[in-house]
Amino acid sequence: MSVLSVRHLTTYSYKTPVRFGEHRIMFRPRDSYDQRLISSDLVIEPEPRRLRWLHDVFGNCVAIASFSKPAAQLRFDTRIVLDHTPLNTPDFSIEDFARTYPFTYGPDEMPDLARLIERQYLDPEHALDQWVRRFVHRGRETETAKLLMTMTYAIKESFTYSRRLEHGTQDPITTLTTRKGTCRDFAVLMIEAARALGLAARFVSGYLNVPSDTGDTSHKGGGNTHAWCQIYLPGAGWVEFDPTNGIVGNRDLIRVAVARDPRQAVPLSGTYFGDAAAFSGMTVSVDVREIAPFHPTLQDLDDAALGEGPHDRAVLA
Repeated sequence: MSVLSVRHLTTYSYKTPVRFGEHRIMFRPRDSYDQRLISSDLVIEPEPRRLRWLHDVFGNCVAIASFSKPAAQLRFDTRIVLDHTPLNTPDFSIEDFARTYPFTYGPDEMPDLARLIERQYLDPEHALDQWVRRFVHRGRETETAKLLMTMTYAIKESFTYSRRLEHGTQDPITTLTTRKGTCRDFAVLMIEAARALGLAARFVSGYLNVPSDTGDTSHKGGGNTHAWCQIYLPGAGWVEFDPTNGIVGNRDLIRVAVARDPRQAVPLSGTYFGDAAAFSGMTVSVDVREIAPFHPTLQDLDDAALGEGPHDRAVLA
């Protein structure tokens, strides 16, 4: 277990003052057994007229900011501290019936997983179908865990990561054809490939910890928001797969939002009113650092027993 700090800074700049519409903010990490939020502070400049919080249909924490003052710059500065339990070796405690592919989800789970199995993109030439079938053995059993791990590593090794500043994602066929893309493109490719096999998959947006003390420079996607996917395996639940970095399990991955479609997990979105030519640029920086290993004290345990847990506040500059 370790304590990680995250600073996520996004700045929009304009040549002349403009008015801002509502902005939707998804920066607050999800609490779970493997990551626990200690604090989350949000500073917004200029000061919003109103800031309200809600949970979306997937249980993600969303802040909605409304503004009344025009400005030439809009700045979102988030600082997060959380304890994170890395699972370096994924524990595939899969139910016996699902250990080999193909398998069928149980009747109690299928209604809730159905939309996450539906394919979202056209594949008229069956290019994706042919590609994903390479990971399924013919004439003998295919281990489910090995199939998904091999697919994850194949994307990492066979595709070229390229940062792209434009919003949105490539369709999987474009990624498959060009053999390059961003982390969100690779996540969408693997999601669609898993769905082609009849598996439930969803998109994950969050942050990537690039360990500095190990000299590991292989991680791609640091310094910005990151994206990967989860696939539902009976008995194991939602398992993380990061095809950009070949990570299976939650090691170095900080979950912020999960969604059926990447458009439902955009970290920050909004509008402004004014001349379209007034927009002069956007900068994003994400800094993730390990503070120290976390060893609970008696006071921590007492606080937990009293219900004194993480605090979450918005600071309106």
